[in-house]
Amino acid sequence: MVTADEMFRQAGEAAREFLRFDQEATDRITRAVYLAAMDHRVRLAKMAVEETGLGIWQDKVVKNVIASQLVYEHIKRQRTVGIISEDSFTGIIEMARPIGPILALVPVINPTSTVFFKILIAMKSRNPLIVCAPWLAKGCVFEAARVCHEAARAAGAPEHCVQWTAKPSLEKTKELMSHAGVSLILATGTGELVKACYSSGTPTIGVGAGNVPVYIGVSADIPFAVRNIMTSKTFDNGSVCASEQAVVVKEVIAKTVVEEFERQGAHFLDAEGIERVARIAYDRERGTMTAAVVGQPVSRIAEMAGLRVPAGTRLLMGRLEGVSRNHPLSAEILAPILALFVEKDFEASIRRCAEVARFGGAGHTAVIYSNNPERIQYFAETIDVARILVNTPSTHGALGGMYNTLPPSFTLSCGSGGKNSTTDNISVRNLLNIHRICRRRENQRWRNVDLAKYLDETIDGEAIEREFYKNT
Repeated sequence: MVTADEMFRQAGEAAREFLRFDQEATDRITRAVYLAAMDHRVRLAKMAVEETGLGIWQDKVVKNVIASQLVYEHIKRQRTVGIISEDSFTGIIEMARPIGPILALVPVINPTSTVFFKILIAMKSRNPLIVCAPWLAKGCVFEAARVCHEAARAAGAPEHCVQWTAKPSLEKTKELMSHAGVSLILATGTGELVKACYSSGTPTIGVGAGNVPVYIGVSADIPFAVRNIMTSKTFDNGSVCASEQAVVVKEVIAKTVVEEFERQGAHFLDAEGIERVARIAYDRERGTMTAAVVGQPVSRIAEMAGLRVPAGTRLLMGRLEGVSRNHPLSAEILAPILALFVEKDFEASIRRCAEVARFGGAGHTAVIYSNNPERIQYFAETIDVARILVNTPSTHGALGGMYNTLPPSFTLSCGSGGKNSTTDNISVRNLLNIHRICRRRENQRWRNVDLAKYLDETIDGEAIEREFYKNT
C-alpha cells in the first residue's frame, strides 16, 4: 500500500508539472474529465446505490449530470492560468496560480457526483487531488476517480494528477489531513470529520449541516410551492443536506397547505406515529439523525417504525410544537420526513424559521415561497443562512445551476454560522492563489497631507479629515 509520504511526493511532482500547463492544455484536460464523467453517469449511479443502499439510482444520475455537465458549463470559459484580470485605472493585474495538492473528502450520500465535481474543479485550477472515500462507498468512489484519472491522463495531465487511498480508514484520512504536503482540504462529510479537518492544522474549506426551513406565505402559489417541496424532499430519498426539513405556515392557510400536501402524496403522522418515527430517525443522546433512515424510501422507514401508510405515500410529515432534541423531527433528517409548524402570524413564522435554522443548520440554506418583495426581504435579513432561495426547490436550488445562477457545487459552505470560512458554493475560484501585480498609482490625498498635523494631538480627527479631502 502506498504511504502518505509517497502519495504526497507524487502529488508534489504533479503540482510542479501542472505549473507548465497553459490555459489551452488545462481546458483540454478539464473537458476530457467532463466527457468521461458523463459517459459513466448511469453505471456509476447504479453502482453507488448498490454499494451503499442509499437513495435512488435515477436521481443519482441527475446528481452526476449536475456535477459534470452543469459544473463544466459554469467553469469552462473561466481563465485559471496566468493573467485573469487587468484594471488599467487601479494598475492592478491579477494572476492565477494553483494552490497545490488538495485532499478531497467524499460523503457517502453523494459519492460519485462529489468525485466528479471535485476532480473537475481541481483539473481546471491545475491542482493534483487525493481522494479519500468513506468505507461504505469506497468501490464507487474509486471507480469514479479511476475513470476521471484515465481521461485526464489521456488528455495530457500529469501521471499523479488524481490519486486515491486503496484501503480507506479514519486513521489514514487523519494522517493525510495533517501531512506537510497537503495545501488544502476540501471537506465534504459528517460534522465530526469536518471538525477534524479544521483541527488538523491544514487550511480547510468545509461545509455545515443543513436544517433547512421553508416558509410558505399567504401570497404564494400553494400547489406550486408544495409541488416544489415534494420534488426536492423526495429527490434521492431526501439525502442531500440542502433538502427541506421543516415547513412553516400561518394558521390562515394551514388547512389548505395540509390538504395540498396530502393530495400530492404526503402522509401526516399522528402523535404516536411521530414518536415512532422519531425513535428510529434520531439519536437523542448524540443529537443527530440515525444512519438507519438516511436515503431510505418511505416504505422502509414505515416498516422500521412499525407503521402502516397508504400505498403511494411519497413523504412522511408530522406537525410539531417545538424545536429541540425533545422534538426530534425538527432536526436535520436526510430522508423523506418533513416537519410542519403552524404559527399565528408572519413574525412568529419567521422566528420559527430562524429557530429551525439555528438548530443544527445555521449558515446553510432557507427557502421562502412568496410573491411579496417586502416579505422576502424581511425573511432574508432575519435568517442566518448563506443561501436564501425564493420560490425554488431547496435541494436543486442550493446545488445551483438549475433554478438559479449560483455556481453548481457539491460543497456548500455556510460562513461563520456553520463555522466555515466562506458562504460560497465552492468552485474553481476557491482553489486558486490570486497574485496581484500592483503598479504605482499615487493617492493624491495622501501625497498632499501635512504629516505634522497627524503628530499634533491637539488637532482632532474631523479637522484632519477636512484637510485630507480638501486636497483632492
